[in-house]
Amino acid sequence: MKPPRTTTGERGVTLLELLVVLMLMALIAGIAIPMFGGGVSSSDLKSAAREVAAGLRFARDQAIAQRAESLLELDLDGRTFRVPPDPRTHRLPARLDLKLYTAQRDLVSEKVGAVRFFPDGGSNGGRITLAAGERKYDVDIDWLTGRVSILE
Repeated sequence: MKPPRTTTGERGVTLLELLVVLMLMALIAGIAIPMFGGGVSSSDLKSAAREVAAGLRFARDQAIAQRAESLLELDLDGRTFRVPPDPRTHRLPARLDLKLYTAQRDLVSEKVGAVRFFPDGGSNGGRITLAAGERKYDVDIDWLTGRVSILE
């Protein structure tokens, strides 16, 4: 008796071929994903909001401790802020959209402004909005108490 005939056209995928295809897909994904990314990650955005809030709280504490007005200066174009007389300038992520809502007297120009704190802990109030695409955080400053809070 003869053994049954097998078709020679049937062939499976080898492990080596499968690994090559997976490596090519990983390489393409590694190149393509950063090109279409939003630029600022959620953690960077939240970190920037916390850093601005910490700067505002520092300015408030400084006003209370020194019994003199203190302010946080915010440069919207440069995406930096500082709390004078401290010479350090804090940088925020480059692709971040910033908006400042504050008292008219504390606007130096369209792109530079400040939030002022008074010796009693109060403030001129305002809001700093940090956004990246659809995600945003609002850092609110209560005018009466000077309390700083972060809202999503």
